[in-house]
Formats: sequence, C-alpha cells, structure tokens
Amino acid sequence: MDRFEAMRTLLAAVDGGSLSAASRALNTPLPTVSRRVSDLEAHLGAQLVVRTSRKLILTEAGEAYVGSARRLLEDLSDAERAASGEYRVPRGELLVTAPIMLGKLHVAPIVHAFLAAYPDVSVRLVLSDSNIDLVESHVDVAVRVGQLPDSELVARQVGHIHWVLVASPDYLARRGEPAQPEDLTSHDCIAFEGLQTRRVWRIGAGATARSVTISPRYSVNTGDAVVEAASAGLGIARVMSYQAATCVGACQLAPVLADQGFEQLPVHLVHRRQRSQPLKLRAFLDFVAPRLKLAIEACANRFAAVPCDDG
Repeated sequence: MDRFEAMRTLLAAVDGGSLSAASRALNTPLPTVSRRVSDLEAHLGAQLVVRTSRKLILTEAGEAYVGSARRLLEDLSDAERAASGEYRVPRGELLVTAPIMLGKLHVAPIVHAFLAAYPDVSVRLVLSDSNIDLVESHVDVAVRVGQLPDSELVARQVGHIHWVLVASPDYLARRGEPAQPEDLTSHDCIAFEGLQTRRVWRIGAGATARSVTISPRYSVNTGDAVVEAASAGLGIARVMSYQAATCVGACQLAPVLADQGFEQLPVHLVHRRQRSQPLKLRAFLDFVAPRLKLAIEACANRFAAVPCDDG
C-alpha cells in the first residue's frame, strides 16, 4: 500500500463528501478509491470514516488522522515545489476559473500576455458561470463577481461592475424610451435565463430600488447572446456593464433608465490561503490584478462617455 496515495485518496473523499466525489476528483475507479481507504483503515487498525448512502462521516480517530495527514501532505508538497525550483522562479501549472463572458472578454487576453511574460508557467483557464469549489477542484485562482461569503479564502478586489439596461437606438426610435421602471412592462424585453425563469428585474440601488416583473419576448441562456439580441433591436436587455460596454462604445446599444442607478457588484481575485505562496501564483496575481482593474474601469468609462450623435 502506498500510504501517501491512500492519504490523498482519503482527503479527496473527505473534501468531496463521498467516495464517488473522490473518484471523480482523482479520475480513479470507485472500487480503487474504496479499496485504498479500506486498506488504510486496516493498516491503522482503526475505522476512519462511516460510510452512509449519502456521505462520509469522520470518526473521532478519522478527524485526528485527517488533520495530521493534511499537514503532512502539505509539507511534502512544499518540499517537492522547493526542490523543483517553484519557489525560486515562477514555473508550473495554474488552474484558473472565471465567469464565461468576463473570461472571454477580459481575463483570457490578460492570461495570453501573462504566458508571454512567463514562459515556464502554463495556465488551464476554465470558464464557468458556476462558483467552482477551489479546494475540491484544486483551483489556484478564481475571478468572482458579487459579494463573497465569509471563508478562509484570500481575496483581492480589482474593481466594481454594475447592472445596466440597454437597447439598440433602432428599437428606442421605434418604441420610445421608458421614463420609469414600471414602463418596462409594456416593452419587449430580453431575459437572461435558462431552464429556470428569471423575470424580475431589480432597478436602482439601495433603499430606492424597485423590482419589476417583465414578460420577455425572447430569452436566452448566455450573456453574449443577450447582447447580440439587444443589438439586433429585439428589445431591452438587463446585463452587466462589462457585457455591453463594447456595443455601447460603438453606439450599437444605448443605456436605458441610466438615471435610476444600479446595484454595484465587486470583482475579486480569490485563492486559497497557503503557508508558502508559490512564485507562479504570486506572479499571476501581481500581473493580472492591475490589468483586470484597468479593463473594468475602461468598461465603466464607456457608459460615462458622451452619448452618440443621433444625427
């Protein structure tokens, strides 16, 4: 039995909540995962976990062993990284996640520049609008939009984005511009939704914010498709500022009800807390943070620019 391999398997099962989760995380057959945990328990002469149909529960001995095993594997990982030079020069692989459209528009170009500047570092960029668990999925850095829950993760704020209402100049010329949020009920609206409906738009910010129920003529489940539909004149869309900034700057879209104000959402770079931060991670954070901040500020400036000349 490889005890380090068995420890890693046990930790993957505990972090994922089940042997099946460990099987997926390690890309290892479930019977192999189960055998490793059983062999470890047999070697120690103690039961570490109680297997139920839904999850794993650590025994008292298991809690003590998992804590020690986690520290031991972290020390081993530190030693391996130090031996390979990861703490002397930035090298190795980084797993980075970001929301899909923010990732396409702003994170990916910055990652391209980072790779050119650091030839010994490789990056796996995963674009997803779901909040991927950093610990379970071994993610090094995540770009997160919105308020962060309390956790032991380390966060570096890089700016704010906000919700906006936009429509094409052609649509507004045909249908007129709503004067107040309640007017949206008589307009064609474009909803950002998938299998679950999202038909209540919150307009404004703070105590004066109002919720308006819309009846969309068109719904689609990606932000870029919503922006494309609005640019094509199908109606009024509610999107995040960075999603519409390019089209607003090109006069393909115009802000609607801009005087109402909209909720601002912080953008953070988030990573796990580590006793010794690898140089590849430090280099990535220091490279990306100021550039992503500038990109977000540029999006906001497009909404503050002089309106397009209708003539």
